Amino acid sequence: MRHPRQGPFQDVCHIFSQKLALDGDVTDSISVHDALLEELANLRTEAYQLKATHRDKKESCRVLQFQCRESEQESARQLQLNRQSEETLEQYRCQIQELKLKHRKLRMKFENQLNQLIEQHKNLLTIFTPERLPSEIESAQNSKCQLLATEILKVAQLNILEEEV
Repeated sequence: MRHPRQGPFQDVCHIFSQKLALDGDVTDSISVHDALLEELANLRTEAYQLKATHRDKKESCRVLQFQCRESEQESARQLQLNRQSEETLEQYRCQIQELKLKHRKLRMKFENQLNQLIEQHKNLLTIFTPERLPSEIESAQNSKCQLLATEILKVAQLNILEEEV
């Protein structure tokens, strides 16, 4: 592609300028290549770090899932214990109510007995007053005499029956 008017010097100048342009392109390409190599190294480092982070996160996730399952199991166990405790507490409440009712019935029975005893005591006080005591003693002696007379009569009847036999 040489022009007929151009001479070898111009050809050399032209080649030299093309060489300079190519050298600039090569330098640019080398710079781009070096930058790309550096970027590739950075990306590889970042990828390695991301893989390590991913492994760590995966391990953390596994640990958290395990802890979550353990927490759920513990929660279920606590719920079961709470239900059992509530059932036991309800049984105790029922027993306490039964004991309160039993004590109330016993207290009422005692109060009734006490009231009866108080009434009997009042009746005895009205019967055995000092004014009535001599007549009560006389009545008791009369009853004693009648009982002795009846006993003597019965002994006599027994003796008669024994003699007849």
